[in-house]
Amino acid sequence: MSVEARRSMIVHAVLPLLMEHGATVTTSQIARAAGIGEGTIFRAFKDKDELFDACTAEALRPDHVLDAIAEIPVDQPLEDRLVEAAEALGAHLERMGALMGALHASGRIKHRDPEQRLRGGWKGGRRESMAAMRGAVTELFEPEKDRLRLSPEHLAALFLTMLFGGRRMAPDDDAPTTRQVVDVFLHGAVEAK
Repeated sequence: MSVEARRSMIVHAVLPLLMEHGATVTTSQIARAAGIGEGTIFRAFKDKDELFDACTAEALRPDHVLDAIAEIPVDQPLEDRLVEAAEALGAHLERMGALMGALHASGRIKHRDPEQRLRGGWKGGRRESMAAMRGAVTELFEPEKDRLRLSPEHLAALFLTMLFGGRRMAPDDDAPTTRQVVDVFLHGAVEAK
């Protein structure tokens, strides 16, 4: 197995542990989860900090959500497309939040900022990641472009703003469902008479 393949295998095995235990995860737990000896960890990574940085970069990468959005059939109704996209985006945010929350709760403070970690694991930083997600959502609006009030690009930006902003601001017991967010986005807040 190449060094890069081994590093990737370890990162994917460790991510769930980090979300559960944060930075308190032991090398013994890491080795067991990855099915390797503890020494192998340090042949792939110089220390746990480097491993944790690689895990953080992997969790922040938008590739998984971009792939999920790209697989949404554009021949289904727009509402269904947007619900699927919103659920994929929500899962991506939950994954990032779970990891960052666990690392923060376990007291891990890094010298580098998350923007720098993301650049280390993906082709760009936060802006580029958001632009890629906006581009993927834009494609979902394209089949309807002749009947849209705004451009697909503008609607994608508005949709992401509504989706991301609304989830953070609503209390857990009153959070809108994904379908409710999409319905209000597409049909407005006022009942048609």
